Amino acid sequence: MESIPGEFPKIDGAEIAATTYGRRVAGDFYDSLRVGPERILFGLLDIAGRRESNQNILSTAQKIFRTLGTEFFAPPDINESEAMTSLCLRLNRGLMEAAAGVHPCPAFIGCYHEKFGTLCYTNAGHTPGLLRDGNGISELASTGLPLGLFSHATCDAPTVALEKGSVLLLVSRGVVEGKCKDDKAEDLEFGLERVKERLQSDSSPNAQAVCGSILNTVGEFSCEPVVPDDMTALALVRI
Repeated sequence: MESIPGEFPKIDGAEIAATTYGRRVAGDFYDSLRVGPERILFGLLDIAGRRESNQNILSTAQKIFRTLGTEFFAPPDINESEAMTSLCLRLNRGLMEAAAGVHPCPAFIGCYHEKFGTLCYTNAGHTPGLLRDGNGISELASTGLPLGLFSHATCDAPTVALEKGSVLLLVSRGVVEGKCKDDKAEDLEFGLERVKERLQSDSSPNAQAVCGSILNTVGEFSCEPVVPDDMTALALVRI
């Protein structure tokens, strides 16, 4: 069964959106759901392999993300860091079982608290999350190894505050590694610094527009009609 992201939830005082540039051909997977009265769970995963061969693994990841994500984060008095660690452990185990072995999956998973404007997250070997606020852009770097590599690997789960007007942007590896093959810059990658520059100068009014702005920019840069890897962006904007 093909994994299909659910409709993203409405959030009081914030909004979230994600999109992929062109047709999805590889293992990018994103999803978001309300897991309690005040918590929104979301994630961007990059499962190794082409889409036609990793559907079972994608479906397994989505099922665990939705069912156990809701179970772990629904209680009102939970320790969010412990819940995030537990979810990552179960995702890691499920990916390895579905693949019958090692199957790398960089992942960024976050839980946004609607009342407090805080984000508990884990970055399992994924491209850094980019947080833009009044102080500029900061990186939410890796807090652990990619999922799917070691059966008992763990990831730290810190918490950051999102001030009003701030933007969290996640991009897949395909965005950072988008290449321009024209005569002026042969095999030059788009790179994380260009993502930062675009985010810093972006004045898009909402999360969907932020995603579109980033992907349109890298799409123009890559100057190829065929995209060799998925290019995905996910944005959380605190209004």
